[in-house]
Amino acid sequence: MIGNIFNTILVYPLLNLLVFFYNFIPDLGVVIILVTVLVRLALLPSFHKSLKHQKAMQELQPKMNELKEKYKDDKEQQAKALMELYKVHKVNPLSSCLPMLIQFPILIALYFVFIQSLNGETLQGIYGFIQAPESLNPLFLGFLDLSKRNIILAVLAGGLQYWQGRMMAPRNQGGDQMSKIFSYQTLYFFPFLTFIIGLQFPAGLPLYWVVTTLFGVGQQYFIIHREAKEVLKNASS
Repeated sequence: MIGNIFNTILVYPLLNLLVFFYNFIPDLGVVIILVTVLVRLALLPSFHKSLKHQKAMQELQPKMNELKEKYKDDKEQQAKALMELYKVHKVNPLSSCLPMLIQFPILIALYFVFIQSLNGETLQGIYGFIQAPESLNPLFLGFLDLSKRNIILAVLAGGLQYWQGRMMAPRNQGGDQMSKIFSYQTLYFFPFLTFIIGLQFPAGLPLYWVVTTLFGVGQQYFIIHREAKEVLKNASS
């Protein structure tokens, strides 16, 4: 039951979108890139808001540390002071988790899409108004087989994940133990996990990860240099 709902909501729409574009652009790698960009554009508002708040939380870290030190013997007052700080600066400490929560089910859905589209068998779940080819050619640019594992794409996906983590890393090493653990996971564990996942599955999956991470890096660059401090200025405006 849950599997059918998941297929109906995510897997089949993504598969049909991929097949639709493949009918016009018979290069599966190019189509994966196109679908990835469209998915990121559709999720742009939620990612944008979340990344702005994540960066703003880092900017607030010194003030947070001061409050934690000031009320270190009164956890209840410390929590109230921190909540007031978040309220004044209009930031949500949980919002930074939103991109991962959103992207995880999409990543799983794309895995099933790529597995079905790359196994050479008849495609399942194609809508009646979509012309379904007998099979999809897994070659990207005529030489890269996306149906097989590819260590280069896996390394590239992990490396880009590390780069993205570096962009969002705090400038200083302050913060509580939980903040340091999260920062360590973002900077080292997630890139390593991305590499391992990319190494185990068909190259279409790490190709997706490379494109979506590049999109995220560009989005973060814009936020870091153009918009992050606006969140902190709202309280004084």
